[in-house]
Amino acid sequence: MILIWLILIPLIGGLAGWLLSYWGPAWPRWVALLAMLLQLVIVVELWVLYGHTVIPTANGPWLARVSYPWIPSLGIRFQLSLDGLSLLLIVLTAFLGVVSVIVSWKSIQQRVGFFHLNLLFVLAGIVGVFLATDLFLFYFFWELMLVPMFFLIDIWGHENRHYAAIKFFLFTQLSGLLMLLSILGLVFAHGHATHVYTFDYFQLLGTPLPGAIAPWLMLGFFVAFAVKLPAVPLHTWLPDAHTEAPTAGSVILAGLLLKTGAYGLIRFVLPLFPHEAQAFAPVAMTLAVIGIIYGAVLAFAQTDVKRLVAYTSISHLGFVLLGIFAWNALALQGALMQMLAHGISTGALFALVGALQDRLHTRDLRRMGGLWSSIPILGGAILLFSLASLGLPGLGNFVGEFLILLGTWPVNNVFTIIAAIGMIFALVYSLWMVQQALLGQPREEWHIADLHARDITVMGVMIAVIVWLGLLPQPIFNTAEPALRRVSEYGSMGVGEYGSVRVWEYGLIRKDNLKSALTPILPYAHTPIPPHADKGDA
Repeated sequence: MILIWLILIPLIGGLAGWLLSYWGPAWPRWVALLAMLLQLVIVVELWVLYGHTVIPTANGPWLARVSYPWIPSLGIRFQLSLDGLSLLLIVLTAFLGVVSVIVSWKSIQQRVGFFHLNLLFVLAGIVGVFLATDLFLFYFFWELMLVPMFFLIDIWGHENRHYAAIKFFLFTQLSGLLMLLSILGLVFAHGHATHVYTFDYFQLLGTPLPGAIAPWLMLGFFVAFAVKLPAVPLHTWLPDAHTEAPTAGSVILAGLLLKTGAYGLIRFVLPLFPHEAQAFAPVAMTLAVIGIIYGAVLAFAQTDVKRLVAYTSISHLGFVLLGIFAWNALALQGALMQMLAHGISTGALFALVGALQDRLHTRDLRRMGGLWSSIPILGGAILLFSLASLGLPGLGNFVGEFLILLGTWPVNNVFTIIAAIGMIFALVYSLWMVQQALLGQPREEWHIADLHARDITVMGVMIAVIVWLGLLPQPIFNTAEPALRRVSEYGSMGVGEYGSVRVWEYGLIRKDNLKSALTPILPYAHTPIPPHADKGDA
């Protein structure tokens, strides 16, 4: 029942705040804050009590599960499950939910009740995505996130908010429809093989799929998650959405919504399609390293500081995509740590950039410079989270990127080297942003206030979290280890049980292996895998 309450609390808080807004704008703020604080207390207590305890089942370790019939005639259940992976991401969701409410305290003055309704509904949808283990229910929550986020951008965004909101909705909605088609195809394939039609994630694992349609079903899931991640070339909605969204919207987008794409890859693409995902891995990893370099180069070219931070997300989440498809224990641990650390560091940067914009009424780096003397606390926070973003040792991002590179090296050392070059680029654009905005001679006469006590408290907590992730990451790994170990086992299954051709050898992708990796996504050119194909572990 506690899993249901994790979704109901933000829903009830959003509705209550909206209704109480008729009594004054302070009511929705306090109700939303209390709701998210309650959510945070519950999930942290769950982590403390059960983070190292698992319920052994045939389908892997789970901390809690609820399942009720919903539409029995179609095999649809209201089924929620919690393991270490989803628990950590829900803790992040509750924490950034509190941050989003606080950073909107003064900046949102119009339709305050409706704003917090949409904000908390987005958070409820995100929690539902992290918990749902019925694929129809998962798709329901996946779509639930879109509408309130559309309103957050379209109503409370900046100059080009209508264009950005429509672009965001079209990209995510159309890719979501591809995932729905893949879900239905998987369900019908399972029904054809077993005469049982169900959307139950656990029953769909290991479904025998015809070779002609399996790659297409995998691609439907992959595209939906790659759009949300975002992966190049499906990323173009992100800079506009981040730039035009209000500060809280940018925090939720960077810190949480993008993580649903990475979570989907780990939870659904790898376990449901181990053979197809193994064959597609070289393509996915190629897109990952392209995204790492592309995002870093484009970030350096920006003069809009918010757009600059948006492009850094494309680069940093390229590391996540690389680690997921490297598909071993180290890389998966690194991908999870990068997801959590990026959520904190980039969420904080968007909050700080929003505070800077509220004071300067501009995001143009060319008008800034020499601000440190006026806002030393805000400037110091920007510097610290910029250092986290570039992967400074001792902060959480370094742990994630280091483990990803360590896990990717035995899989493909060329990709590892290119990704490491991306870290050098991150050093350049991060320090360039700090120099342009905070140091040097002032380009204009700015007389602005520093952070207030409320903002200092929020930033202090976020600094403590990012330092803790960098210095003591082992509790994160202990909590997620059973879930990630299960995912890594599917990597071995993708080669051994299903007999796929090894697509990497000695760390280098050869032309003939790359051809075999691309063949499954071109079913008309597919040739049967010979019985003597390599059975080695990935």
